[in-house]
Amino acid sequence: MKVKEVVSLFKNDPALNLLLAKISEPQKNIKLKGLVGSSDAMNLLISSEKIEQPLLVIMHDKEDADLLMTDLNHLEESRVPSFFPTSYKKPYQPESIDNANILHRSETLTRVLNEETKIIVTYPEALVEKVLNKRSLIQNVFKANVGENVDIPFLSELFSTYGFESTDFVYDPGQFAVRGGIVDVFSFSSEFPLRLELFGNEIESIRSFDPETQLSKNSLEWASIMPNTHTQLLKEERISLLEYLPENTLVWIKDLRETQDIISKAFDKAADSFHDIISISNNTQVVQSPSLLYETSASFSSLLKKRKVIEFGKRAFLSPSFEIDFENQPQPSFNKNFEFLVDNLGALQHDGFHIFIFSDSEKQLERLATIFEEIDPSLSFSGITGSLNAGFISPNSKIACLTDHQIFDRIHRRNEKPKFNKKKALTLRELKSLQTGDYVVHTDHGVARFAGLDKVMRNGNQQEVIRLVYRDDDLLYVSVHALHKISKYTGKEGGPPATSKLGSKDWETKKNRVKSKVKDIAKELITLYAKRKTAPGFAFPKDTFLQAELESSFMYQETPDQHSATVDIKTDMERVHPMDRLICGDVGFGKTEVAIRAAFKAVNANKQVAVLVPTTILALQHYQTFSERLRDFPITVDFINRFKSAKEITAIKKKLHDGHIDILIGTHRIVNKDMTFKDLGLMIIDEEQKFGVKIKEQLKELRVNVDAMTLTATPIPRTLHFSLMGARDLSIISTPPPNRVPVTTEVCEFSEEVIRDAVHHELRRKGQIFFVHNRIGDIESLANLIYKLVPDARIAIAHGQMAGPKLEKVMVGFINGRYDVLISTNIIESGLDIPNANTIIINRAHMFGLSDLHQMRGRVGRSNTKAYCYLLTPANSTVSSDARKRLIALEEFSELGDGFKVAMRDLDIRGAGDLLGSEQSGYVNDLGFDMYHKILDDAVLELKENEFKELFQDNLVYEKVSDSFLSDCVLETDLEILIPQEYITNTSERLRLYNDLDNVETDDALLTLQNSTKDRFGALPEPVNELIKSVRLRWLGRDFGLDKIVLKNSTMKLHILEGKKEAYFLSSAFKNLIQFAQNHPQRCKIKEQNQKLIFSIDHVHSLDDSFPVFASFLKI
Repeated sequence: MKVKEVVSLFKNDPALNLLLAKISEPQKNIKLKGLVGSSDAMNLLISSEKIEQPLLVIMHDKEDADLLMTDLNHLEESRVPSFFPTSYKKPYQPESIDNANILHRSETLTRVLNEETKIIVTYPEALVEKVLNKRSLIQNVFKANVGENVDIPFLSELFSTYGFESTDFVYDPGQFAVRGGIVDVFSFSSEFPLRLELFGNEIESIRSFDPETQLSKNSLEWASIMPNTHTQLLKEERISLLEYLPENTLVWIKDLRETQDIISKAFDKAADSFHDIISISNNTQVVQSPSLLYETSASFSSLLKKRKVIEFGKRAFLSPSFEIDFENQPQPSFNKNFEFLVDNLGALQHDGFHIFIFSDSEKQLERLATIFEEIDPSLSFSGITGSLNAGFISPNSKIACLTDHQIFDRIHRRNEKPKFNKKKALTLRELKSLQTGDYVVHTDHGVARFAGLDKVMRNGNQQEVIRLVYRDDDLLYVSVHALHKISKYTGKEGGPPATSKLGSKDWETKKNRVKSKVKDIAKELITLYAKRKTAPGFAFPKDTFLQAELESSFMYQETPDQHSATVDIKTDMERVHPMDRLICGDVGFGKTEVAIRAAFKAVNANKQVAVLVPTTILALQHYQTFSERLRDFPITVDFINRFKSAKEITAIKKKLHDGHIDILIGTHRIVNKDMTFKDLGLMIIDEEQKFGVKIKEQLKELRVNVDAMTLTATPIPRTLHFSLMGARDLSIISTPPPNRVPVTTEVCEFSEEVIRDAVHHELRRKGQIFFVHNRIGDIESLANLIYKLVPDARIAIAHGQMAGPKLEKVMVGFINGRYDVLISTNIIESGLDIPNANTIIINRAHMFGLSDLHQMRGRVGRSNTKAYCYLLTPANSTVSSDARKRLIALEEFSELGDGFKVAMRDLDIRGAGDLLGSEQSGYVNDLGFDMYHKILDDAVLELKENEFKELFQDNLVYEKVSDSFLSDCVLETDLEILIPQEYITNTSERLRLYNDLDNVETDDALLTLQNSTKDRFGALPEPVNELIKSVRLRWLGRDFGLDKIVLKNSTMKLHILEGKKEAYFLSSAFKNLIQFAQNHPQRCKIKEQNQKLIFSIDHVHSLDDSFPVFASFLKI
């Protein structure tokens, strides 16, 4: 059933129909009771459909308004309500203005003006700020229509008078860009930027586009462009939002008294700020007085008297002329007790109620159906994919709308629209794109510095080449057709790599040395894998309903990656041979939950589980997590570590041997010979790379016939995953949990005030604070400083030089909440998970690498509480530009997940080291990650084709790779094939397009690229069309196994290098080439030169001439 159908069932609610009748009568105020849960959103929506007037809804605060907006968006996707937020954090402080909120405000004002919105949702703080009057707004909005005549200089001048900034590409509101006949502009009145395409002086089309991809979204007939009313038009009169809205607007208000109080306090705050500014500027009025810019409580109340008001909160303050009770009841709390839930729903069903359960995930609804079927097959409900903030039961309509997050006590996170964060897309692109001075790796010549694009003349035609600088300032010019041989160097963060010497054998030697090493490692991995595939193991039975019950009671919303990892593991466990799977995922992405599900499955089959962790503290933490999660099931969990006495350990040994302990968690003590399990079925190893060689060997022996899963927090790059497909079973969790709140990250200069405020704020929330200070010498003086600033904070110090027991005591004390602030070196980076710690302050943040900062920040924000990360640096002048870039990237990518991964190559390298042995990191540094990765691919492929052929017979993925004779074909030509500078002026953008064209693999992808270039820069000029043809020619060359095509002086030469496999010379492709030469002796000559075979074909004057030649090869 669809959400729309559920909404329509409420249209006959007698209370709602009475409300609609009363709205049309002249009464002034109405009081509504019994609107609980999300029933307020449901009734607001239906009311707005049935009546003409717009509705202004004033909620308690921003959070409430956000939740209502989310509900309205989920219930009705076609008519989006408008949101009216506040635009600043502090009055009279322009730097605290939030651009995204100004955009929302302006967009709402424009929509009201154009009568495009029926519901406006706001909150008291937003009403304080007055808005520009309608007359001034209309005068200062430029309306562009398709077919209208305007010229580009006029548009540029207009946008400059609006205070817009001229840029190469538009990402932020208040920017515009002119590229040939295309004008991009980001108005303050629309959610997306606009692209106006002109033909001569006529606007040919108007499209909105996505600032991140820069590609068009929708075509529009007209668009309005509006300046930032916050910084422009300051002399114009400002009015209250209530005055701005049409006179017949209905005001729905949650709590009038609270709204008046907040407006009054906010006005007083603004007045204080105004007086401070006046006193600083020697009584010169530099800003407008508060009464012109801000609303007072008295003026708000008098404006409200002129309107019809509907109060729908708990309290009523106006004397209502009519009261309506909807009699809705809130969703009961079931505390994950399924029997109670089923009884409750059974009673509702018996009374004739329709039962709807709302959930974001279809998987969750399926699990519920499984549980209900097991407990009471007669119970039926309709699952709705979509979420509500809170469930409710409506006796009038005989409908129960329940939410799955309340049934399972899960955290519900509203789905906010992604904000365009500062220049997020730009930062992303900068990290990816090549800048002059960057280090690059050329497949054949090694590491060099990139020195930009250059123009050269060949046979009177202009061409663009890439300039690379090698050791001793040797220059190499690389054609844009060979861009695929160049990749940006990514090694470990730190010093620059050594550049290679042109013409020396060093680079080849390095590559060969790495290849033989990598081959050995891969061989060892594959041998182990083959051995396990033939070993006998235990095949676990299929899932029971208890498994569904456990999985559906997960606190957070499950991510697709988590789900697929769980499925992979269960499938492996149900197979006859033992499992050995590696689960990698970022900090806090839910690996432990996957482990708990696997452990539960094992215990369900009467097997025991061992969980091996690297540190004592982690053992205690996992014990708490497992016990908490499995509390409602008859499962015994215990742990063993240094804190346990000898007597306790003996008791545990006995219980373990007798089978009275189901899950045992502990450090390496678990794998000792004296720990005997009655029937061990599954081993879970956390952070395997942190164990010593001896323990790893013991584990290998254990693993041959026991199912094993390993967890690691260093993200293994997906690409490595594919390379090692046959050597290791991997599951990667790379999507962040949706209800994890992003960590608010701020870069600040070190100041006592910042530290004091941050600590105070966290203590007021009853939370805990991590303070990272990486110098042991003065860590105590820092602790004294914090004690002086916040005397009531309980402070503990932890660092690696402390004695083991003492350090553990401190850490356990912090975990158990005995301390408020933990000042430590970056030892907290590894794996500590304290849900109550929601602020981390990192001192001297510029000294850390991106990955360290990212891992440390991952320590907070583990619950649904808002988390903060403060990066403290000394005064800006002493911070290097690289460090500043890192900190800015961290500040902008506060969201979890992929956006961040772009900058995380350092972690990729660590991941490679963890997977293939730590000495590999050195090789990655020598060759750069991409080159190393290519060598690894080749090595694994060779092993699969030769030594392990039988093992991978059914692995069709690799057949395609070995079928193609060559991975690339290079084109050399003297024709004019380039992207003209006047078509794309921005160098890095030109380089990006060259790169994209060079790496494109399919016709569809090439067409998409063509269209997106046309969309962004206008019609393709002839040289660009030629460039696209050259890509197709290279593909043809590759299909025929050619290493190089040279097209010069009207002759096409096809090069075939020696060292090809025998299969190539027996293939039809090669035979066709020979046949062509025999059939056209006048036109085609074959010769052998410098160990390569060259076919020379005459009368090929252009790219267009070359295609018929290849077509005739195929006909033979």
